[in-house]
Amino acid sequence: MVSFPTRRSSDLVLPRRVKIRINSNYFYEIRDMGSKDKKKWRSTTILTVRHNGQVTIGGDGQVTHGDTVMKSDTRKIRKILDGHVICGFAGSTADAFSLLERFEVKARDYPGNMPRAATELARDWRTDRVLRKLEALIIVVNDEHSLLITGQGDVVVPSDGIIGIGSGGNYATAAARALVGHSQLSAAEIVKTSLGIASDIDIYTNNNIIVEELQCKS
Repeated sequence: MVSFPTRRSSDLVLPRRVKIRINSNYFYEIRDMGSKDKKKWRSTTILTVRHNGQVTIGGDGQVTHGDTVMKSDTRKIRKILDGHVICGFAGSTADAFSLLERFEVKARDYPGNMPRAATELARDWRTDRVLRKLEALIIVVNDEHSLLITGQGDVVVPSDGIIGIGSGGNYATAAARALVGHSQLSAAEIVKTSLGIASDIDIYTNNNIIVEELQCKS
């Protein structure tokens, strides 16, 4: 048993689970809802593959709040700039949409230069007091580039044209790399198959998969 001196309840710093003596006969159990117990919104998984003249990006439809599936058919893939750029996001849905809107503005400010637009967004995301609190990852692709934008100010260009993000991103990426090297599947088929594999493993990913693709520059 744990006993505490007489203090205001607001002053007590409790372990995760304790029993406090109320009087000689009764005890009261308290569970401290610390940061580890805070529920988070999860929105995953996104995968892009650039292969055989096609670039494809796909995502599942599940949104999870804590241990509860809130929605199974969310669209996490979005076309912008008249369909010339496709974006996908993982993380907080509201945060991701805010960032996608800002990326679209940057892309219009730097037409034809998607890496510059991504770099400018990443810089703002890292330095802006409000933006740096947003929790999401973004993949953007066009007929030339596949880019991952992070809140740490990074713009990552994959060496093999494959990027996976979200809680099932590693599973999807591993499956895609194996299929690119050991199958005759198209980019779209690889994305669908890899996301299906991720959904079988990761509890935050379902098999309601949406895929968009573009023709790469020759």
